[in-house]
Amino acid sequence: MSRQKSRNTGTEVALRRALHALGMRYRIHRRPVRGVRREADVVFGPARVAVFVDGCFWHGCPLHATWPKNNAEFWKTKIEANRRRDADTNSRLLAAGWLSLRVWEHESVESAAARIRSVVDERRAPTTGWRSADKH
Repeated sequence: MSRQKSRNTGTEVALRRALHALGMRYRIHRRPVRGVRREADVVFGPARVAVFVDGCFWHGCPLHATWPKNNAEFWKTKIEANRRRDADTNSRLLAAGWLSLRVWEHESVESAAARIRSVVDERRAPTTGWRSADKH
């Protein structure tokens, strides 16, 4: 297991290339919130969006997860712990004003990049408040 890449996986690199091609700029492998020991794969700081690229096996994809027959209880416990940690990460970031986006490794890179761009653009858009009418 120590040979499994946790950073710069093929899906992650392809997603970053697609985001860059869309003109988006970001940071990689950062902890969005100080004091929370969870590192996002792609971070859009000003928009407060953290993107996590999840592997189908390791994070228990509802469509593609496989359950090994050898040492089944160990793997079930491990994968379910990963799922709980992911949910905890999402809630901790949300409490700090961040939005977590999860991209499965089986997703189309283009559609994932478009979804991310849409969310980041929406969170970056200036809000129009009641004061905008008073500026005449």
